[in-house]
Amino acid sequence: MDQPIVGDPPTYTIAENEVPWILGTQLTTRSGPLARAPEGSQVLMIEAHDFARRMPYHHHKLTLVFAGMRRFRDRLRREGYDVTYIKTDRFGAGLAEFFAGNPETTLVSMRSPSYRSAERFRELIGEAGGDVRFVDNELFVSTRAAFDGWADADPSETTESFRHEQFYRWMRRESGVLMTGDDPVGGEWNYDDENQEFPPDDWDAPPVLDHDYADTTVETAAWVTEEFDTWGGTEMSEFPWPITRRQACRQLEHFITERLPEFGPYQDAMRSEEWAMSHALIGAAINLGLLHPVEVIQQIETAHERDGVALNSVEGSIRQLLGWREFMRHVYRHAMPELTTTNQLDATHELPDLYWTGDTDMECLSETVDDVHTRGYSHHIQRLMVLANFATLWGVEPTELNDWFHATYVDAYHWVTTPNVVEMGQYGHGVFATKPYVSSANYIDRMSDYCSDCHYFKTKDTGDRACPFNALYWDFLDRNEELLRSNHRMGLMYSHVDNKQESGDMDDIRDRVTDLREMAADGDL
Repeated sequence: MDQPIVGDPPTYTIAENEVPWILGTQLTTRSGPLARAPEGSQVLMIEAHDFARRMPYHHHKLTLVFAGMRRFRDRLRREGYDVTYIKTDRFGAGLAEFFAGNPETTLVSMRSPSYRSAERFRELIGEAGGDVRFVDNELFVSTRAAFDGWADADPSETTESFRHEQFYRWMRRESGVLMTGDDPVGGEWNYDDENQEFPPDDWDAPPVLDHDYADTTVETAAWVTEEFDTWGGTEMSEFPWPITRRQACRQLEHFITERLPEFGPYQDAMRSEEWAMSHALIGAAINLGLLHPVEVIQQIETAHERDGVALNSVEGSIRQLLGWREFMRHVYRHAMPELTTTNQLDATHELPDLYWTGDTDMECLSETVDDVHTRGYSHHIQRLMVLANFATLWGVEPTELNDWFHATYVDAYHWVTTPNVVEMGQYGHGVFATKPYVSSANYIDRMSDYCSDCHYFKTKDTGDRACPFNALYWDFLDRNEELLRSNHRMGLMYSHVDNKQESGDMDDIRDRVTDLREMAADGDL
């Protein structure tokens, strides 16, 4: 059974009148109520469509979710389970249909990570005349109780601040991952300074693994096209995502053998025409339950111990799972619901249309939006230092950017995007971010090849064809001076702001920003 390894995993049994209810992000027989149910048990799955009509989700995201559920249903039936599979617009209607035929049944389901989902489902089940028992979600490395004990905080209260690095070190100690006794393997906790190289011109990214999709997946993709108002590419030739457990395991093996050795040094690099670089491409599979994060971590750790894969690759990838993903899940619990609407920088601008169209002369944004449009994916530095960076400098209201990420990425769910986008990306709350993650063109030029083919000049702040990132960066610091100047991590930048204010350059920068906003409104940015 796959369970958390930090904290005490739940122990329970399934009674005769209890039926496992499997949500679309819990597609596994190795965890939760299904792992404890007798062979041949009845299982409930509800394919609700209403959520997919609320915003223009990426075509590949909806295909992944619905095809994943249908393939899992077919697998369970082949293995002898009695699967009740209900297609409906709303969960409430599906639950009413189920309990009409199973009035004495109690559903058992793992709690979804999304805020108040258990409470809302309980209300719907009560309206349907049924009963439910929610159990802890086992599809993470740590338990809720373990994190709350570490934080020494009441999960019903909003905690002022958390720090990822302390949490990550605690997770390493508690799990024993990459540890030798009480010390980290290699003597360092973090190899981030060895994860920021740019590959040489003759470097080729490992090929992306192809999957052979069954008729069910192809038919589901066609149905999604007809049924929903989607955004993004619809071609299955550009669909690289695992749909089944078998495909997800192949994807993990491919990452370990072909991509992990070069993941470390180039994990932050961005290169045109190399959308995948050496990234694992398994985040969506983990978020669907097709892979358990513990098994992924263990295989990565084994690659170091058995095959000698370098620590900067191994630690860098493990940090994302053992540290960051777990941290996001728990911070989301503690900071909700305030985190959804918080906006400490008082950003009020609408999300520019270019996020939907990709129509801009800024090469970094054009390339990244095109990547997302094609596959519902770009890697973490494109998300943080291109998409979120520009939106923060522009002053986009955080919920607008959060909604865009939620709609367009195949691995995006509310518990995933909200802390990553609102807090990390836009410094909206302060619950864990210690400063805004913003930059001028200098960082993008250092970590990518976008600037070499760009219409704009990376070294110019003002004037015709000056890179928008530069003027927006200094304008951002200037207009947020009251909040940010006292931040000890921003001291050097504000010494430059002082120079620009004293010299009068800031007036030219403000004029440039006004021009940029007019250009964006006219579709000419």
